[in-house]
Amino acid sequence: MNATALSLTPDTATKENTRARLYTQIARAVAYVEKHHFDQPSLDDIARHAGMSPDHLQRTFADWAGISPKKFLKALTLEDAKARLRASESVLDAAFDAGLSGPGRLHDLFVSIDAVTPSEFKSRGDGMTFRYGFHPSPFGDCLIAITDRGLTGLSFVTTTRTEALTQQKSGWDRAHWVEETDATQPYADAAFNGPAAMATNRNLRLLLRGSPFRVKVWEGLLRIPEGAVISYGDFATRLGRPGAARAVAGAVAGNLIGYVIPCHRVIRDTGVISGYRWDPLRKAALLGMEGAQHMGAGAN
Repeated sequence: MNATALSLTPDTATKENTRARLYTQIARAVAYVEKHHFDQPSLDDIARHAGMSPDHLQRTFADWAGISPKKFLKALTLEDAKARLRASESVLDAAFDAGLSGPGRLHDLFVSIDAVTPSEFKSRGDGMTFRYGFHPSPFGDCLIAITDRGLTGLSFVTTTRTEALTQQKSGWDRAHWVEETDATQPYADAAFNGPAAMATNRNLRLLLRGSPFRVKVWEGLLRIPEGAVISYGDFATRLGRPGAARAVAGAVAGNLIGYVIPCHRVIRDTGVISGYRWDPLRKAALLGMEGAQHMGAGAN
């Protein structure tokens, strides 16, 4: 992938930095709604907790998610999550039958997958070079890691950048790591800006490190379309492993290419949003935005 062909313009880069800053404000509102969704808090209540005026909250949501707070917050309710689980069944049938050519944002990116060789797995990256960089995203600061064969990691910074990098280096401790933000920028663009950020006839290539079972699970995650959610048990069944829900859940949790491989779309069959490596609150924000946007641009 050409490291310069996909770079953002200065205006777009400024916009992305602004969206990243907005996430810290949105996260406070999401946390409040997650805790009080049974009470159906008003816009005034949420704004007060987030330390914002109602008008400011309304504008912030529009800038960040492109939809109203009402739609976004509806997508975070337990009842809506349950309804989405039920409604996703037919969509998932088509997506899993079609494989990676099914509907959804990620499929539009023409994702291609490569897996490390057994010798690379065993050598823990000896002789390999990884480039990494930190970038703003709509969901906060993120770390991108790549090799010449594609994207190997995308993680959100939950505590420190050092910890995020240490997490991505796990299993690759003999590799050579170089900070090179210019090289990782195109992958950040592709992940968060969709097909418009891709150069003509370019694929978003992923390099996966894991057992054949885990790679199969991660490939399965790519089949879950945007706006859809699936329970761990149903996901295991669709992968042909109905008795291995716990092992499938472990593989989902082991995903280190966040957002692009959408492990956030797997939730409990009760509709509860939990169990996300990069903070369940961020998982709620991801699902809230996807769910709200999937509802369409109707009335506020």
